[in-house]
Amino acid sequence: MQLKTILNRVERQKGFVYTRIRWSDDNQAISISIKPHARSRPICSGCGTKRPGYDTRGERRFEFVPLWGFPVFFLYAMRRVACPACGVVIEKVPWADGKHHSTYSYRIFLAAWAKRLSWKETALVFGTSWDTVYRAIDWVVRWGLIHREIGSIEAIGVDEIAYRRGHKYLTLVYQIDADCRRLLYVARDRTEESLRGFFNAVPETSIQSLKFICTDMWRQYMNVIAEKAADVVHILDRYHVMKKFGDALNKVRVEEARQLKADGYEEVLKGSRWCLLKRPENLTDKQTVKLDDLLQYNLKSIKAYLMREDFQRFWSYQSPAWAGRFLDQWCTRAMRSKIEPMKDMARTLRRHRTLLLNWFLARGEISNGSVEGMNTKAKLALRKAYGFKSYKTIEIALYHQLGKLPEPNQTHRFC
Repeated sequence: MQLKTILNRVERQKGFVYTRIRWSDDNQAISISIKPHARSRPICSGCGTKRPGYDTRGERRFEFVPLWGFPVFFLYAMRRVACPACGVVIEKVPWADGKHHSTYSYRIFLAAWAKRLSWKETALVFGTSWDTVYRAIDWVVRWGLIHREIGSIEAIGVDEIAYRRGHKYLTLVYQIDADCRRLLYVARDRTEESLRGFFNAVPETSIQSLKFICTDMWRQYMNVIAEKAADVVHILDRYHVMKKFGDALNKVRVEEARQLKADGYEEVLKGSRWCLLKRPENLTDKQTVKLDDLLQYNLKSIKAYLMREDFQRFWSYQSPAWAGRFLDQWCTRAMRSKIEPMKDMARTLRRHRTLLLNWFLARGEISNGSVEGMNTKAKLALRKAYGFKSYKTIEIALYHQLGKLPEPNQTHRFC
């Protein structure tokens, strides 16, 4: 079977024919010449209407999917069109658009591999440039954003991640339905305007279908949700609540370790950070022994540790009423503990009491760990895009990896 026959099967170009197929002068690439059908008329790239030809430009090369490890190029002399509406313009061809030097198929091919490899590695493997890979992904992502259907959304998760040093953050909004988890929206910074842009960009029907919104305790996000989705059940993510407990406990440990050293006592808290911060079931054997030794001392750090472990019972309640009663009792005990970081934690829990109890309304409906799981994938995407300094490039990388965007239809998939 000849290569021309294969191309006509997997990459047929309507109105055009493959003519000559040959090796390049250095025998390192395959060149495929294309010419229009004798009776075909060029199509105006502006209005998409068939118009009479004006003249023919010089031959252009369009990079195609490599075959057997050899680069493949389409060679075609572009015609100019005399269009009454658009003037004299270059014709529209079915395998590429604009001034791109790569075919649609090659862009989709590179974008698919860039999900598996880093962009630089993709360029090295297929013998192209980083810029070519970037432009391919940019085109695929933009096509997907235009053609995606958001539809009804049951639950979303809102969080921020740092993408650069110097407190540079991104606001990310995920769909976290049981049957669909994807990135819906990316915005710069973590301000009210950052999240408000999501509610302005998503169709009103999708907002009306929302049942649950899961966030951390960032005040700017909470203000926007109260304004734009007041009827939706707003849930404070369990992960972030317990993370704040960990921060408070670590603050107690650091201060007490410093005080013990200053007073000349034995530094029993040295090397105890992860013994106290990790869940008991996740401790190593060495950390378990260390924790057992610490529990024999009457330290503020141990009291704070026991208070945090006691609060874990809050998530095991079935009834919001009983959970609320436990929360009130725990906060009362914390305020009497004379441990300032835990007292601050109790004040925070009291301020967000209603949102904490909303967690029980969504039990079994959404996964509280799904937001952090998506964040982990987002950080991996940023890691694969290591060295990017442009916000636009980072946004494209996140949508490419996490957006689950549709792709253009192809006669044949190459990967």
